[in-house]
Amino acid sequence: MSEYGVRLELKDRVGIITFDRPEKGNTFDETMWSGLEHVVSELQKNLPRVLLLTGSGDKSFCGGFDVNPGNPQVANLIEAVQNHDRSPVEKLLRRIRDVVDSLISLPVPIIAAINGSAYGGGAELAVRCDMRVTDPDAVICFSEVRLGLMPDWGGGVALTRLVGPANAADMILTAREIRAEEALRLGLVNRMSLPGKSLDESLILAEAIAGNGPCAVRSALEVIRRTSDMPLDDALDLEMERAVSLITSGECYHGITAFLSKKEPEFPDC
Repeated sequence: MSEYGVRLELKDRVGIITFDRPEKGNTFDETMWSGLEHVVSELQKNLPRVLLLTGSGDKSFCGGFDVNPGNPQVANLIEAVQNHDRSPVEKLLRRIRDVVDSLISLPVPIIAAINGSAYGGGAELAVRCDMRVTDPDAVICFSEVRLGLMPDWGGGVALTRLVGPANAADMILTAREIRAEEALRLGLVNRMSLPGKSLDESLILAEAIAGNGPCAVRSALEVIRRTSDMPLDDALDLEMERAVSLITSGECYHGITAFLSKKEPEFPDC
């Protein structure tokens, strides 16, 4: 296990973040939040072309928040509830959201390699990624309401935009387990791998993306992320503006020259 429960590995043009606390179902405590915060800071200095998220071991992608008496954050929450004190609750949720938002807002495609169960916040992390590849035996479950809680890592909003309000209500309000085949059918995940191969399949997807123009990928990704709830005219204007900026950046010179020469393009980093 890594020192902070979060491990970063760089494989050429692809970065892999591993939630590395398998004995606790890769659940998050304060140490892991600090570890993820550190990893994001490192990535902001040296971005790969694509980023993967996965869990350590073969049982759990991420179990979300560590609801365990040994987690000091749990004791603080219980005390806040008993005292009807909103401040510590708001502080903790803002802390979590700030770290998650800083990760998800990195300007490169982020793929969740769901190698095992994704419960609660783990399911939320997965749906906040740009794409998801799941192991056929993995389970996704928005389990918060079982504990009298609700999604609060941004996953409720992300899920609704991903699968629509009715499907999101079905998943969140029942807290039922969604198996891989149903997740694929509903568009909750993009691909289903062979057993035990979710990371390998995600790497294949990542390399296919990483071989394309990195500025083109980032520009297209920005439009995809930002326009889902924009008025149509504003969305079209943003797409046009980013397309003009991309073309004038000159990256397409490498792609067009390679195409005319019948060669594979070699794009410089952004």
